[in-house]
Amino acid sequence: VQLQASGGGLVQAGGSLRLSCAASGRTVSSYVMGWFRQAPGKEREFVSTIVWNGDRTYYADSVKGRFTISRDNAKNMVYLQMNSLKPEDTAVYYCAACKTFVAYDTPGQYDYWGQGTLVTVSS
Repeated sequence: VQLQASGGGLVQAGGSLRLSCAASGRTVSSYVMGWFRQAPGKEREFVSTIVWNGDRTYYADSVKGRFTISRDNAKNMVYLQMNSLKPEDTAVYYCAACKTFVAYDTPGQYDYWGQGTLVTVSS
C-alpha cells in the first residue's frame, strides 16, 4: 500500500489543522493505521492509532483530548484532527500502516509509511 499525507501547514498556537492520509494500491481496511511525528533533532514518536474498523483508538498522552484520529475505509482515507495546537506539536507528521495490532506505538512495527507533512505551530 502507498500512503500520502497532506494537510500540514503553519498555524498559531490554539489553532487547528486536519491531516489526511490517502492510501492506494490496497484497501486501507486491511491495516491498523497510525500517525507518528518527528521534531527536528528528536526521534519519531507515536501520536495515535486506529484499528481496522475504527472502533478503537489510541493516543499519546501528549495529544489526548486535543487530537482525534478517524478513518473512512470506503474512501481509503485516514484523518488526524488536531485542535488546541501547541508549539511543541511542531513536527513532520507521518501516517503509517501496520498489518497486525502489536506494539502499535512502536514505529518499527509499521510496514508502510507516507512521506510526511510538516506542521508548524507558532507561539
